[in-house]
Amino acid sequence: MIRRTRLFVLSLVLTSVVTSVSLGADGWPAWRGPNRDGKSSDTGLLKSWPEGGPRRLWSLSGIGTGYASVSVGGGVIYTTGHKSGQLYLTAVGMDGKVKWSKGLTAATSKGPKGARATPTYDNGNLYIESGEGVVGCYDAKTGREKWTHEFREFGGRRPTWAFSESVLIVDNLAIASPGGSSFMVAFNKNTGALVWKSGQYGSAHYTSPIHVVYRNAAMIVNGGRNGLIGVNAKTGKILWTQDFATGNTANCPTPAFSDGYVFWAVGYGKGAICVKLSVSGTRVSATTAWKTRDMVCHHGGYVILDGYIYGNHSGGWTCLDLKTGRKQWYEKGVGKGSLCYADGMLYLFDERSGKAGLAAASPNGFELTGTVSVSGKGPSWAHPVVTGGRLYLRYDDNLYCFDVKDPTKTIAKPPVNVKTPVTKDPIVRPKPKPVTGEMKAEKQLRLADAYLRFGMKPKAADILRKLVADFPDSRAAKTATKKLQELSGGK
Repeated sequence: MIRRTRLFVLSLVLTSVVTSVSLGADGWPAWRGPNRDGKSSDTGLLKSWPEGGPRRLWSLSGIGTGYASVSVGGGVIYTTGHKSGQLYLTAVGMDGKVKWSKGLTAATSKGPKGARATPTYDNGNLYIESGEGVVGCYDAKTGREKWTHEFREFGGRRPTWAFSESVLIVDNLAIASPGGSSFMVAFNKNTGALVWKSGQYGSAHYTSPIHVVYRNAAMIVNGGRNGLIGVNAKTGKILWTQDFATGNTANCPTPAFSDGYVFWAVGYGKGAICVKLSVSGTRVSATTAWKTRDMVCHHGGYVILDGYIYGNHSGGWTCLDLKTGRKQWYEKGVGKGSLCYADGMLYLFDERSGKAGLAAASPNGFELTGTVSVSGKGPSWAHPVVTGGRLYLRYDDNLYCFDVKDPTKTIAKPPVNVKTPVTKDPIVRPKPKPVTGEMKAEKQLRLADAYLRFGMKPKAADILRKLVADFPDSRAAKTATKKLQELSGGK
């Protein structure tokens, strides 16, 4: 009976893991999405837009000036902005109406006027870093402060254009990078108590950290004024550094990880570096795989998909091979800007004109399949966000929301005033969407991931092997093969 109860609870948890990906209520809880890789799990989206762009659901003004993107958690949209000399945190409902807006701390006076950091949502709390170096935890329902720290406690000094990092949550830790005597620090996310601090590695710049697990080595990777750094996720011990673009005017983009490679491209003519990680016991090393100037990326970032890197290069967009750095193509597109990925498509956002574009993510070429424009003043450095079938574009003081779902792939709702027939099952379930092989494979991959979280490696391995056998040509099969290799300790 106890075993049956445990299995039932586990099945509910696994169901919630799979379902949460498709519902998208917390589909974008932080900067660059749930995995900080710029990729959305949404499916069933438009592959092209009509003239004038997708349908606008609503727009909102008055959120304050800034370059912060949005995060979505608990069915609420969050962002930051500068108003009346304060850094404001604003909560917006899915209907586009402001739920609350609260001043948290003094707005920075350095550099372009506007908020930088995107709020990080986690379990009813929001974590935010100000341009002046105040990092804190706030209640997601009210904005009430729970704890704060100042980076000067750790010898951190405000960089030329102010702190711009978005706080990273890993397990019970809230992680940020003050620079100074401790390049990176970790706090207990609930109490604010200091858990660890790393050694020195120069001053902070404008990047945000990512969580990387490779061959059972868990690390936090970030960029700074001196280059790339990886620290032990549990202790803060520096594992490796890679000097690149040291002393650059501004190193802004967030690093990206895939298949044992860490990629980082920056601007001001410096270009990109790709390093290969190696793990031996408790030691981790990072060896340069290649460098290139075929991706000079000021701020707009990049995504890695199926062994290719798609990102901003100077005044346009380019695609590089992850393992070799070979350029696949370069096109101007909508012009220099930022991007995210969802359902096979790249969502591009120009930094000057307010124009967003849609294009397929393919190493074989680039073609825009739709554009839409929004209004604002100055540079639009906020990255686009796609979650829950919606595209969010923040430009200056304005936030726009568009419906990018494909109506032909949406489950039809029953007509108004027509009662749903009563069945023996008390839970009324909508008729499922047609399921493709790719979708089945992705579902199996998520199920395996859920078992891995519970430490049930043999069960996860069985699912992964079946996935590869049943859907050998799917994208999920490639990922499953890599996971099986990691589980077996192979290369």
